[in-house]
Amino acid sequence: MTEIATLGGGCFWCVEAFFQDLKGVLRVESGYSGGKEENPTYKEICSGLTGHAEVIQVHYDPSIIDYADILEIFFTVHDPTTLNRQGNDTGPQYRSVIYFHTTEQEMIANAAKVAAQDIWDDPIVTEITAFDRFYVAEQYHQNYFKDNPFQPYCSIVISPKVRKFRQKFADRMK
Repeated sequence: MTEIATLGGGCFWCVEAFFQDLKGVLRVESGYSGGKEENPTYKEICSGLTGHAEVIQVHYDPSIIDYADILEIFFTVHDPTTLNRQGNDTGPQYRSVIYFHTTEQEMIANAAKVAAQDIWDDPIVTEITAFDRFYVAEQYHQNYFKDNPFQPYCSIVISPKVRKFRQKFADRMK
């Protein structure tokens, strides 16, 4: 059985890179959720006017990794205390958000947010809202870090974060 987690934590290139190598994760797709426009493009998302967030969908095997573990990782790999911002990436498309697919996911997300507050000094501003639609991002956004590790943004911003992540969660890597 496969389940899906839909998460936004800033640039989807970064968040995608964290989840791809975890045991139990079968597939990660970058895309857009939470807005009003149908079939938005990256250019439209970047305007900040569509209401969408850059998100990933994590397709996972809950017998290997559960939703609570995914959210524990999510709350440690980005800064959930900054509204509409991650590092130099600013705008509502970079907001911290969890789109729950079931009432069970909603309960787990709310509990994870409360638990994560213990590791952050500032209040967590992560939105927790019902999943509506997911639009797969353009193909060049998929597997971006894996396919472009020497691209400047990847080598300067993502690579150090991924190294730190892999050390911290070494026991959970494939």
